[in-house]
Amino acid sequence: MKQFRTLLVAIALTIGTTSYMNAQSKVAHIASQELVETMPAFKAAKSEIEKLNKTYDAEIRNMVLELQNTMKKYQSEAPTKTEEENGKRAQEVQATEKSINDYRQNALQDLQKKEIELMKPIYEKARTSIQKVARAQGFEYVLDSTTGTGVIMADGKNLMADVKKDLGI
Repeated sequence: MKQFRTLLVAIALTIGTTSYMNAQSKVAHIASQELVETMPAFKAAKSEIEKLNKTYDAEIRNMVLELQNTMKKYQSEAPTKTEEENGKRAQEVQATEKSINDYRQNALQDLQKKEIELMKPIYEKARTSIQKVARAQGFEYVLDSTTGTGVIMADGKNLMADVKKDLGI
């Protein structure tokens, strides 16, 4: 009787282990970057960032052009000026160059901040929608199949159409 009970427990454990190992998780995939790039908010944000970038570029170009004109003027007047005055002018040119470089660095930082500020809610909205659709369809895992993310093969369910529908795209 004791051997029968031991055998029954062993069989139950074997069946339970086999069932657990055979249970498969439902996995889907989506190219998240492609999804985000199709969102109207992404296109609007990119446009705003490009506009800001062009504004900064134009301002920097104007500053550099003004500096070049000043340098030409100073070079042409240098023979008629004292050594002390030419030294002051050289320091002025260096200060202006530093000012332009500082402005360029601040512009880059501002652009990065603006991009993060505009893009974060877009990525969050996409992520939330992907989770919503995946949960509604019973998926336990969703892999990002964007090129270069490490997914070699993605033959499972592609959630792109369902998520786009959820987002109204």
